[in-house]
Amino acid sequence: MLESLAHLVAAFPYAIVTGLLVAVICAVFGVFVILKRVVFIGIALAEMAACGIAGALLAGLPPIAGALSLTLAAVAILALPFESRRIPRDAFMGVLFVAASSVSVLLVSRSGLGLHEVKALLYGDLILASPSDVLAIAALLVPALAALLLFLRPMLYAFLDRDAATVLGVKPTRWEMLFFLLLGLVVATASKVAGALLVFCYLVVPATVALLLARRIQTVLALAGAVAAVFTMGGLAVSFAADLPTNQTICTAGCVLAAIAWLIRSAGRT
Repeated sequence: MLESLAHLVAAFPYAIVTGLLVAVICAVFGVFVILKRVVFIGIALAEMAACGIAGALLAGLPPIAGALSLTLAAVAILALPFESRRIPRDAFMGVLFVAASSVSVLLVSRSGLGLHEVKALLYGDLILASPSDVLAIAALLVPALAALLLFLRPMLYAFLDRDAATVLGVKPTRWEMLFFLLLGLVVATASKVAGALLVFCYLVVPATVALLLARRIQTVLALAGAVAAVFTMGGLAVSFAADLPTNQTICTAGCVLAAIAWLIRSAGRT
């Protein structure tokens, strides 16, 4: 394993840097996604990003521009206060997911690209990350993470107890909107490189493991990032050594860690 990892670092340094940045930052955001109980917003936004990429490709525009514009438009809808509405947020997420998935295929069918190019553009392949991908990820995701950590306390109040937040002078709707905008930025940028499945994995799996094993929010955030980094490197090494699909191998490694965490948690209760 160590030898494979050394060869991997030498052969695909940009994949490693990009993968670790996306993994850690998405994992931290994923903690809030789970606390807010909007787990499927990750896959809905990732599919919207893929649809934006397909549209930009057909229009001759930069893929990241299409991903950002469509994802942030979806965020503007999903960030509305659905608590008092008849139709829940999950229903809108489902409609957006179905629409984006279908339209993406229709758009790329008109692009004239081959199947391999279509898969790489819509679903990502981390191993193909380039220096420009590293720069884009660092320029957009790192400031988003910094903003989340800077406003950690009011966001937690807004997410965990809206009534208490209001009493303390925190406006939940504003902070939720800021979070969803940052999340949309992160998902749209990460999806260009990592693809919908892997981004969804990073938003859900590391946060689940961290919440199973820790209680203090600072510990949960740090542990989620560490877990994401570990199974990213493990998945990349196994994929490289066994010639397996990169993204799916990383996702499988994450699920194995989640199963181990669940067993540890269950054993601790007995």
